[in-house]
Amino acid sequence: MVLQKSSELVRINARRTDVFDIFNFKHYLGPNPYLDVGALVFDFALIDSREPLPIEDYIASIGDRYPNLRDQSYESYAHLFAQVVSETGKLDMDLHLNRWGVKLYPNLTRISIQSLHERTTREIVYFVWDWFEAITQDEDFAFDEQLVKLQDRFRASVYGGPTVYALLRTAYEKGIPAFYLWEEGLMQYGLGKKHVRGVATTFNCDSHLDSEFTTRKDDCKAFLKTLGFPVPEGSIVFSEKEALAAAREIGYPVAVKPVVGHKGIGVTADVQDSKELISAYNRSLAAIPENQQTRIIVEKSITGSDFRMLCVNGRFVAATERRPASVVGDGYLTLAELIRQENRKPARLDTPTSPMSKIQIDEAMELYLDEQRLSLDSVIEKGRTVYLRKVANLSAGGMSIDATPTVHDDNIILAQDIAQHFQLTCLGIDVITKSLAESWKSSNFAILEINAAPGVLMHLKPSVGESVDVPSHILETFFESGTDARIPIITFNKISVEELQATIDHILLQHPNWIIGAVCRDGVFVNRSKKVLSKDYNSNVQTLLRHPKLDLLIAEYPEDILEEQGIFYQHSNIVVLDNPTETEMILVRNVFDSSTVVIRKGNDISIRRKGLIEDYTLGEDEPFTRVYLKETGAILEVK
Repeated sequence: MVLQKSSELVRINARRTDVFDIFNFKHYLGPNPYLDVGALVFDFALIDSREPLPIEDYIASIGDRYPNLRDQSYESYAHLFAQVVSETGKLDMDLHLNRWGVKLYPNLTRISIQSLHERTTREIVYFVWDWFEAITQDEDFAFDEQLVKLQDRFRASVYGGPTVYALLRTAYEKGIPAFYLWEEGLMQYGLGKKHVRGVATTFNCDSHLDSEFTTRKDDCKAFLKTLGFPVPEGSIVFSEKEALAAAREIGYPVAVKPVVGHKGIGVTADVQDSKELISAYNRSLAAIPENQQTRIIVEKSITGSDFRMLCVNGRFVAATERRPASVVGDGYLTLAELIRQENRKPARLDTPTSPMSKIQIDEAMELYLDEQRLSLDSVIEKGRTVYLRKVANLSAGGMSIDATPTVHDDNIILAQDIAQHFQLTCLGIDVITKSLAESWKSSNFAILEINAAPGVLMHLKPSVGESVDVPSHILETFFESGTDARIPIITFNKISVEELQATIDHILLQHPNWIIGAVCRDGVFVNRSKKVLSKDYNSNVQTLLRHPKLDLLIAEYPEDILEEQGIFYQHSNIVVLDNPTETEMILVRNVFDSSTVVIRKGNDISIRRKGLIEDYTLGEDEPFTRVYLKETGAILEVK
């Protein structure tokens, strides 16, 4: 085992009692000199003031939490530290971040950890550092408490929403480029003219008019009614007095909900009398955004179960039954204690990958318990199931049950007929009925509302039943494969402005209608037009790849930029290296199997095409540009 200890090391971040030090943090968005994915890179070393415990002691303690790490062998403390950070970085959420690397130097070790959100990954590193220190000092360590804080940190990040993360992970697995556009607050999938941008399941190709229309529940309901689809009878009211009058006219039980809203917030079903209606009205009122006028729907409450039917690109793909949060009594614990016990279950971690959220205690719950002559202090007899809400709100702890295989053909046709009237990639249709296995034509069936930005986790990770891979359905709407999401990319380790423009001209001669983006350390170009060069090099690359008409990208990545920022994108179709340094050779590993790599060392040329290698020597006065311009033929075939 390598000790990696040096008496010459100066303590940088280590505290007085630490035996390990971590320092020199750097975050890369994409491939870099240490990993071929986005990574947090930092230095790790032992300091001379204290002796560490035998590595076996750390392994034994860590193995209690991560048994899979106990039976492995480690070359050094740094290797153990790196693997523990990588394992912890999954945050008990089954995150896909599992890449790590270790590079030895004389006085330290450089560790690289696959990273998505820099702040979360950095806090994970410090968390593991504290854990190692607690083991060294034989002190208790509040692992679970601290892990919850890290989970919350990731959940609050731009990648932490269940739908965003599910799409991002699926894109990663399919080889579809994906990155966050910070200035726009959007995710981008694909590159150049192939890309789409969006928030969760809403995309730039969707009709914003149709999306906004679905939020106007009153108008949308009227539209569905004109098409002959079943909707409950109801009215829009503007005051509590009008709500009471509407309920009397319609007849109890009624449902009450704000005209503008989402996620079931402010919705109350099965309102039985005027007292309940006043409470329901106030909940809806509280859910209305401040910039919206008071408009509340009072409609007939239909008896049945709550279902979400999902269409992607006009086609039915999934259905889920949603049930209100519930607990089962044991004869000893109160309802409050049963809820706390239920919320501790792994399935209710309330993470981007967990099938259920934690059960929320609020006024609506307490009122519904009161209707059942119960309270949070009630002890429930053994085996009795107590439902905690009238509404099957998943964000408040409800349960999702896959119903996809059971849906009657008439109901599939109904969902698709509705979806065909909206220019939306994803459409969620909320209905209430006894069972989706029965045709809407012959059962008590009503469409409650439609949603232009439906979540996917209830289908991908239902509480009960089989998973439906909705993220794949969504991304396959735009890209049949990862290749379909890309435009050709040529990467150089060095190229002058003049050579860059000559390359652009060469390609435009054969494809005069193409839009070519190009960037080197001295300029940014779209075809021959020079653009503003940002000091942040990779922001120039991102801006070009966000161009909705870009056919091809040419980029220079010299050693200093590779060290400082790494590469923004994954994989090049052609890599051209002119007397490359060791660091610049990493560009060779960031290619496809079918890519072409051209390397010049002095006058010696090596060309690799689809695994075949050709070596020769440049002729006298033969320019290197002639060599690599001949190799662009494969790219010029791309449509």
